[in-house]
Amino acid sequence: MVEVDSRERALGHLAVVLVGALVGLVVGWLLFVEWIGEYTILGALLMLLAGLVGLRLAGPVASRLQPRYNVAEVAVEGPITRNGGGGPVPGGVRGTPADDVVEQIEAADADDNVDALLVKLNTPGGEVVPSDDIRNAALAFEGPTVAYTTDTCASGGYWIASGCDELWARDTSIVGSIGVIGSRVNATDLADQLGLSYERFAAGKYKDAGTALRELEPEEREYLQGIIDDYYQHFVERVAQGRGMAPGDIRQTEARVYIGERAYDLGLVDALGTRDDALDHVEEILGAAVSAVEFRPSRSPMQRLSRGASRTAYAFGAGIASRVDDDLSIRL
Repeated sequence: MVEVDSRERALGHLAVVLVGALVGLVVGWLLFVEWIGEYTILGALLMLLAGLVGLRLAGPVASRLQPRYNVAEVAVEGPITRNGGGGPVPGGVRGTPADDVVEQIEAADADDNVDALLVKLNTPGGEVVPSDDIRNAALAFEGPTVAYTTDTCASGGYWIASGCDELWARDTSIVGSIGVIGSRVNATDLADQLGLSYERFAAGKYKDAGTALRELEPEEREYLQGIIDDYYQHFVERVAQGRGMAPGDIRQTEARVYIGERAYDLGLVDALGTRDDALDHVEEILGAAVSAVEFRPSRSPMQRLSRGASRTAYAFGAGIASRVDDDLSIRL
C-alpha cells in the first residue's frame, strides 16, 4: 500500500516536467546556439522548440515516476458544519467544511484512477443538513466505500457512516450517539434581574417559539420537541437503511455511545481494525494492490485569505450575535 499526499504528488509531477523542459532548453542551446557560434532568431526558436519537446517527453516520465493510486481518501474531522467553524470563539475546535468534503468525494468519483473511497471519520457530530450532504455524496459514489474511525464516530459522524458500505473502528473507538439534541437558553430570570422585558411583534403563532426572554408555552414545547422527533426519525431511518438493521434495534440504543468492541457486538460496526486493516480489506474487495491518495480542497491564495478574513469577522462579530439571536440550536 502506497500512501501519497495529493499536493506532494502534484509538486513532484511538476518538478519532473520542469526538469524535462530545462533539459530540452539546454540541449537546444548547445545544438542551435552554441554549436553555430552566434545567437540568431532561428536558433532561439529551435531552442524553444527543443524545450517544448523536452516538456512533452517529461509528462509520461513524470506519470511513471509518481505512484499510481486507485483509492481516494477523504477526512471528516472535528465538528460537522457548513463552513467548518467550531463556534464563535477564536481558537475553538474547527472541523472540515461539509461543502469541501462533498466536493472532494465528487472529485474522487469523477477521477478515472479512483476505484474505491476511504472515508476517515473522527468527529463528535454536528449540524444535520451538512452531515446529510456528506452522507449523500458517499452514497452516490460509484464504487466501494469503506469508512473507518480513529477516536470518535458519533452522531453526525455515524449519520455519514450509514451512507458507506462498511464501517471499521478501533476496539477502543467511541461509536454511536444515534440521536438528536435541541437546546435553548432560558434567560427570563436574568432579564427580570436586569429589568428587561420582551415585547412580541410577530406574524404567526410559532414564529418566536423558543425565544430566550420568555418562558415556553406548553404548545410551543410540544412543537419544538416535534421538530427534534422528526429529525430523529430521519436519523433512525437512514441508519436502518444503511446498516440493514431494524429501526427498533436502533432506537433501543437510546443515543448511547459504545466503545468499538461493544459497537461491533451490536452490529453498529462491520469490523475492528486500524486504517491499514481497512485498506487491506479494500485491497481484497478490488482484487488488486491499492494505493491511496488523500483528496484535499484546493484554494488559491486569495480564496484562503478571504476565507480567513470571513472566519475572523464571524468569530468577533456575527458569530457572537448569532448565538444570542438563535434561540433554538439543533445538532446531531
